[in-house]
Amino acid sequence: MTPPLTPTPLRWGILGVAAINQRLLPAFRDSTSSTVVAIASRDLARASAAAEAADIPRPYGSYEALLADPEIDAVYIPLPNHLHAEWTRKAANAGKHILCEKPLTCDAASAQALIDDTATRGVRLMDGFMWPHHPRTHKIGELLRSGRLGAVQKVNATFTFPLTGLPTANIRLQPEAGGGALLDVGCYTTYAIRRWMGAEPVEVYATATYVNDVDVAMSGTWTFADGRTANFDCGFTLPLRTGVEIVGTAGSLRIPNLWIPDDEAAFEIQTQAGDFGHAVEVVTTPGQNQMVHMIDDFAAAVREQRDPVPHPSEAIKSLRVMDALAESARSGRPVRLESTARSPC
Repeated sequence: MTPPLTPTPLRWGILGVAAINQRLLPAFRDSTSSTVVAIASRDLARASAAAEAADIPRPYGSYEALLADPEIDAVYIPLPNHLHAEWTRKAANAGKHILCEKPLTCDAASAQALIDDTATRGVRLMDGFMWPHHPRTHKIGELLRSGRLGAVQKVNATFTFPLTGLPTANIRLQPEAGGGALLDVGCYTTYAIRRWMGAEPVEVYATATYVNDVDVAMSGTWTFADGRTANFDCGFTLPLRTGVEIVGTAGSLRIPNLWIPDDEAAFEIQTQAGDFGHAVEVVTTPGQNQMVHMIDDFAAAVREQRDPVPHPSEAIKSLRVMDALAESARSGRPVRLESTARSPC
């Protein structure tokens, strides 16, 4: 019997020499579905140094030159937030499939326009969240769908890390670049709450601390049409905290290090034992690299000519909530979702 043909690897170019490349490039090397063939910088010397260090064949001294390369199928965009829409659109116009770092854009309206535009170009677009692709995430979904924990009543999500000194030279603290904790790490908590509450909030209330006119810490509460609530906090002023709690009517899940899993990614199932005790079951998923899974899932969508999962419209839905949270924190009052309109960065 003739063995099945192995699909030709998707050929990637990277727009920029951002620090996150150091985490992503090893995942590309471990992927059997993809290969990086080019990297670009606005400085050819920087592109050449990055290409040499990562054994990438072709460096380019401009993003435009990389997009003009006919031997590149897809691009990864790790640029600052305010450049995502511009270069995603240019990549789509060049016929390239796009994996864009989160958040896709800085507000819901620009994300909607971008997704509508790229859809007319026949290319695939994915928001660069990694954790939805991890097998642990799939296990959690299966558990919740099984009904073992009952109906989900609340999700508490957090993502904080210390940005020592809060230096305004850091791009995360520059308003014109789409800075702020909400866009940087609050997008993680937002998507997790939406995913596991299984609904969109009708009202949000948030408070925030600002430095250089960007939020450096934010926390708040979401309210849903059926009366359920969810809580989050995110920011640059507290120690690293990356957990989520999902509370059902018959038990709860605690997910440590959701966004950046340990090598043996785990979650805890807690159910009540007696009046004030808990039975705890630990479920582990060893030896998985969520970056490799994300790359492979995107390559499969391209190969099968279908939208990726999660669908890019999830970015619009999350940004609608984030627009409302930003408005609430600035105004000091609760905000109904249908009333929000945030200015693009």
